[in-house]
Amino acid sequence: MVKGMKRAIPILVTIGLVTAVAVVSALTPKELPPTPLAQLKEQYAKKRTPSVDHSKFPQLQRAFARPQDVTSACIECHNGRHTEVMRSNHWRWEREEYVKGRGVVYLGKKNAVNNFCLAAEGNELACAKCHVGYGMESVKTFHFDDPRNVDCLVCHDGTGTYAKAQNKGGLPAPTVNLTKVAQSVGRPGRSNCGVCHFYGGGGNNVKHGDLEEAMFEPTRDVDVHMAVDGANMQCVDCHVTEKHNIRGQLYSLSSMNRNRVTCEQCHTSTPHEDDLLNEHTLKVACQTCHIPVYAKVNATKIYWDWSTAGKLRNGKPYEEKDAEGNILYMSKKGTFRWGKNLKPEYVWFNGTAHHYLPGDRIEDPTQPVILNRFEGSYADPDAKIFPVKVMRTRQFYDPVTRMLLLPKLFAPRQGEGALWEDFDLLRAIEVGMKEHGLPFSGKMDFIETIMYWPVNHMVSPKEKALQCSECHTRHNSRIANLRDFYIPGRDRSPKVEAFGKGLLLLAILGVLAHGGLRVVTLWKHGREGKR
Repeated sequence: MVKGMKRAIPILVTIGLVTAVAVVSALTPKELPPTPLAQLKEQYAKKRTPSVDHSKFPQLQRAFARPQDVTSACIECHNGRHTEVMRSNHWRWEREEYVKGRGVVYLGKKNAVNNFCLAAEGNELACAKCHVGYGMESVKTFHFDDPRNVDCLVCHDGTGTYAKAQNKGGLPAPTVNLTKVAQSVGRPGRSNCGVCHFYGGGGNNVKHGDLEEAMFEPTRDVDVHMAVDGANMQCVDCHVTEKHNIRGQLYSLSSMNRNRVTCEQCHTSTPHEDDLLNEHTLKVACQTCHIPVYAKVNATKIYWDWSTAGKLRNGKPYEEKDAEGNILYMSKKGTFRWGKNLKPEYVWFNGTAHHYLPGDRIEDPTQPVILNRFEGSYADPDAKIFPVKVMRTRQFYDPVTRMLLLPKLFAPRQGEGALWEDFDLLRAIEVGMKEHGLPFSGKMDFIETIMYWPVNHMVSPKEKALQCSECHTRHNSRIANLRDFYIPGRDRSPKVEAFGKGLLLLAILGVLAHGGLRVVTLWKHGREGKR
């Protein structure tokens, strides 16, 4: 007996040790592999340091009389880079696109019509402030093949002091120290992109609604990706660039679904732990749930009425502003409405668009003209629900030719027919249409137009993402306008409801039948037992 116990002791000790190790192992937190989100945060938290010091280059140790001289100095070392820029749509203001019903066309700022300042052509001295080149007076006469006119500094300035001059076709402001800027170039930052893209349309946040000066140094509540207290990402982290071809295209200026920037390129198409949420990504864009509001800091323009333009006060143009400084009326441009903390509108979108081009005939002038109609539907396998800002404008229209009218807006001097100098609407239209090579009947009317601007920035923290009830509800559903599919909680279907009621009734009858059968069976067994 004693010997048996002595033999059992080592076995019991071994079992105890194994049990203890197992318990400790189970209670010790396991080091899990980093999640994709953690890997992204680590990747973008690393600060980039320039590999060279441009202030040491002898080619840059001099005063530059002209910006073209800076470009020549850049090309001495960065040979071939200028040819890459000159192939880009940032330079050429157009790209080859296939548009359904038109075939292959060249589309871009050269010829696109919008419902803000209407068209760049004819107004290049003003509009070319945001061209990556120097001295564009007209797209028809500008030397697109002259590399000396490539503006390297606007994208690569590291001083924060580079600025384009007003109404000079892209030339830098005379106050810019070209030597200082040339010696401080580097990787583009938010400020390089923002000086053009945040102020498009004539002011801060006018066009996009999700791109504005608050994005220079946003907090996490404004945008989780670019937040200085978060990932602190730069524009080029998502809009990656190869040979000066920048990924991402503006849907107001392109038609084909290519070279886009998507959330999935970092987050994949299954970013959630919940499989049900991942199933939504098949038909719902990430932006739809993760950008519940836009224009979070400053208001964005949502309506423009050109029909009131041209009014003068005591013979001079004037402006009226609201309490926040937003312009409500301007003699040059007409009447505006603004919005802040706006809920997006929602559309089906497969990445392709159709565009109104100068000279297109409007078939039904009783309906608003959609300048960049987004293609897609529930039945389209490539389409998803996307959030958009919808810009609505009342703009010039010829009731005889049924064309949108494109007035000349800017000229450096009075007497050239420009609206912003002479304030003569009919004269400005006559000159503008002639410059576009289009007919004008002499009659002017106004028509409503619509433009869609996808909302891709100002991504909210995940705890502020849309809740299910904001779409799956019969009252004030965010996607109430999308009626080509059935969504639980929002829609009623007599057939589906009748089918459901039928199933419920069958289930109840089945339960009653089963219970009744058991009662009868027990009753029979009870009678047989008594016998």
